Amino acid sequence: MLEQTLWYDPSKCFINGAWVAPAKGAQLPLENPSTGASIGTIARGTADDIDAAVAAAQDALEGDWRRMTALERGRILARIGELVKARIEDLALIEATDVGKPLTQARNDAIALARYMEFYAGAADKVMGETIPYLAGYTVYTLREPHGVTGHIIPWNYPMQIIGRSVGAALAMGNACVLKPAEEACLTALAFAALADEAGLPKGALNVVPGLGEEAGAALTAHPGINHISFTGSVAVGKLVQKAAAENVVPVTLELGGKSPQIVFDDADLDAALPFLVGACIQNAGQTCSAASRVLIQRGVYERLVARMADSYNGMMSAEALRDANLGPLISARQKEIVESYLAKGADLRIAGQGKVLDDVPPGGHYLPATLFADVPPNHPLAMEEIFGPVQVAIPFDTEDEAVSIANGTGFGLVASVWTENGARQMRMAKRLRAGQVFINNYGAGGGVELPFGGVGLSGHGREKGFQALYGFSSLKTVAAKHD
Repeated sequence: MLEQTLWYDPSKCFINGAWVAPAKGAQLPLENPSTGASIGTIARGTADDIDAAVAAAQDALEGDWRRMTALERGRILARIGELVKARIEDLALIEATDVGKPLTQARNDAIALARYMEFYAGAADKVMGETIPYLAGYTVYTLREPHGVTGHIIPWNYPMQIIGRSVGAALAMGNACVLKPAEEACLTALAFAALADEAGLPKGALNVVPGLGEEAGAALTAHPGINHISFTGSVAVGKLVQKAAAENVVPVTLELGGKSPQIVFDDADLDAALPFLVGACIQNAGQTCSAASRVLIQRGVYERLVARMADSYNGMMSAEALRDANLGPLISARQKEIVESYLAKGADLRIAGQGKVLDDVPPGGHYLPATLFADVPPNHPLAMEEIFGPVQVAIPFDTEDEAVSIANGTGFGLVASVWTENGARQMRMAKRLRAGQVFINNYGAGGGVELPFGGVGLSGHGREKGFQALYGFSSLKTVAAKHD
């Protein structure tokens, strides 16, 4: 089914507007996480391919792409968005097969990609400079200009969404992009290149080089022709990216994951909270940077809410992506081993609720049941470390101060939410929580393409999404003209 859906050659790189074989001719195997079976190969790009992609991007900045007005750039992004919408079902099938996420979730990712293109299409010609009152005889104003060639390294869990918020914003500002998708799942990244080409994006404005992180990824982050790097992934690799960029004094946007809390006070509307408390953790089998993997519950409603969450967990099913169950498989055997190691660390804890893996799933798939642990000490590894799997912990607290201390007690700071009907407490908590996004009586705000996203601490720095992404993918120039 997948071979019939692909309308491009996944075994090649997309460089300078053409599909080209990797310079060294090597390929990497691609696996369906639902079955463990092969679904073909992708190019194993190397430093040679990165060199070619950067050169193509630099040429684009001296050619049609640089001369194009912001309005014209926006129109191209709008055409890309329309082509994405026309391919929603194809993209959803590709993503579900490649990543292993349930088909409905994959479809929502494709819809989000189209929305990102729509947003940045409309925003492209609305990034303004300003005039600055200054000395007599001067006119001073600022300009927002593209960095130049931007490097983008994206993970395997949400390729389409992260392309939208990263590459979409960079193109809207007039940068030329070199994209290195994750080797575990890069089929929709290549599909995006095909759609951008069909939409009329000038050659060299977008280049896609699949490959291993230690080969193509390392070459991209260290390349002297790169002017800005956007990276989404692990803390360990993020540190390597930042060190490599520092050698060339290149700015970096890092989004490195989290251990995000939802905090439920006694006065919360539990009926409204319950779907968010559970869904924000188990989406994409918990392989989400902003997964709400900690639920902090005030003592007065703790046992009642844990019991209701447990009921939800007990009814969850894990199965192949195309069966569209609550959960699909984890991305790989290695990721499953990592999550199993954390489950082993929780052997002495109380399992309040646990889903099931359907009996007839393919034996080669990487399945684990969704698991809710209760009464977890705040300093336990399950409550402190990013697991990246369908594992959630419930932690009781008594006072507002205690909730803040627990919530801020990890090195991460990506997302948090607060459930309470007390307006003053809502404002206090929003200010006190250490996170890049704080949601009140909701979680995620429906995706929020318009809402700046990013973290503090181990969750990284810089912001994506919304207009803040456009500012991040541009540099500010001050012009002071003396005329008297």
